[in-house]
Amino acid sequence: MRATRSTTRTSRVTALLTALATLIGIVALGALGPGTAHAQSADDFATGLHISDGRLLEGNGNDFIMRGVNHAHTWYPGETRSLADIKALGANTVRVVLSDGYRWSENSPADVAAIVAQCKTNRLICVLEVHDTTGYGEDAAAGTLDHAADYWIGLKDVLAGEENYVIINIGNEPWGNTDPEGWTAPTIAAVQKLRNAGFEHTIMVDAPNWGQDWQGVMRANAQSVYDADPTGNLIFSIHMYSVYNTAQKVTDYLHAFVDAGLPILIGEFGGPADQYGDPDEDTMMATAEQLRLGYLAWSWSGNTDPILDLAIDFDPSRLSSWGRRIFNGVNGIAQTSREATVYGGGNPGDTQAPSTAGTPTASAVAATSVTLTWTAATDNVGVTGYDIVRVSGGSETTVAASATNTATVTGLTADTAYTFAVYARDAAGNRSARSATVSVTTDKGGSTPGVGCAVGYRVVGEWPDGFQGEITVRNTGATTINGWTLAFAFADGQTVTNMWGGSPTQNGGTVSVAPASYTSTIPTGGSVTVGFTAGKGTTNAAPTAFTLSGASCATA
Repeated sequence: MRATRSTTRTSRVTALLTALATLIGIVALGALGPGTAHAQSADDFATGLHISDGRLLEGNGNDFIMRGVNHAHTWYPGETRSLADIKALGANTVRVVLSDGYRWSENSPADVAAIVAQCKTNRLICVLEVHDTTGYGEDAAAGTLDHAADYWIGLKDVLAGEENYVIINIGNEPWGNTDPEGWTAPTIAAVQKLRNAGFEHTIMVDAPNWGQDWQGVMRANAQSVYDADPTGNLIFSIHMYSVYNTAQKVTDYLHAFVDAGLPILIGEFGGPADQYGDPDEDTMMATAEQLRLGYLAWSWSGNTDPILDLAIDFDPSRLSSWGRRIFNGVNGIAQTSREATVYGGGNPGDTQAPSTAGTPTASAVAATSVTLTWTAATDNVGVTGYDIVRVSGGSETTVAASATNTATVTGLTADTAYTFAVYARDAAGNRSARSATVSVTTDKGGSTPGVGCAVGYRVVGEWPDGFQGEITVRNTGATTINGWTLAFAFADGQTVTNMWGGSPTQNGGTVSVAPASYTSTIPTGGSVTVGFTAGKGTTNAAPTAFTLSGASCATA
């Protein structure tokens, strides 16, 4: 649900999301086993990526599970290094934002050809999408699927022969919330228009309701849309944001397609909470891994509101907490991604495990996090990633993953002893013996930042009996803040009703805020933002003083 570089949820959906999200139906649970990999030669890839029995397969019949991110190329055409950076962090797929010229500057055939070449150079499967269709029927600036289909036809010479490497996502979120039943007919027409023009690629179609299908239109009509494609080479894409704020909603939707034998992936999803809810990204990623479904996180960098930037300022060395979750967390990209066999990845004949990684060493030990580094393992083909585990007695729990020989483990408890170890993995899924362990005790925490913090408070919007506020906490000190409690007081009887970026506790006018997982760490010179809605009376004076972990902060 992203348009014009924005991470802001569309305001028109706000009133309906919470009440109507529960319409996502409950279906019987089911699971689908993996396809069987086999040895291949160059000739085995003649048919390209294709759908068979509800699964996305490569031309050689190997099961392919997309693990990647979205990249806003059309708005940031100069960020040509991004695909290499995304690949280096372990992704096997990138979804590239393009424009057909209806709303933004059209990406030319030469530009699209260059993007495909970059995907291939970086051994990535390339999902190309037209973003101009976002919110059609509700956003007056949005273009039609028919216009997008014409754009793809104009690119036929560029895309012909790239069926092993390219998936065509006709249009992003091509219908808003107004009369979403209107999505079905133009979706079928656009698919058939491309087939009649001779396209043999896998085609991806997005859901209505700004991609979230909270009214179930795509789910109810998926079979008829699929049947209308004479090639059967069609996959459905659901975008999971605030609607999918419980495990039940996530699993119900994905299982509905799997149980029906219809191909689906999570084409966009977010994790950080906002004013519309807190997406359950952990269940999204875990269920995608369980059912062997693809997922593509939103988005690499460049959002107007950077809360969903995976990399800060397009810098792969500065992953946000959201980026660390996607790339290095449990069920994340580094842990679960397998390179497409068309590039030589996932070699099914490889049965040799990597060597054992070196003993980890701990650094940057804080109250809630620690950085681990180890000597890299070796492999006869190549090490593709590492699994970091917490060892406790005779059991172990995976706590992070990394494509390199270093990782930061977050979400720890202050003043607590931990033991960690590392496994190495190769592209075929072989895993090394466990490394020797390292033990570390986290800091006690509770330090007071004092004058090293500054707080900004503003009213974003106001109505007769309520308002929306925003609090920005900046670390002006010389050390990173790990874990914090913000306190302030309302003077006019204001009452917090909902909060994102933190969890409030209110006693009279006094409010205490604990951070969310993705706002708990504030680097030196950095800031985090907490948003909220609140009830109010006739006056609405701003708080005049703030403390962070018990110490006074400057106001900004």
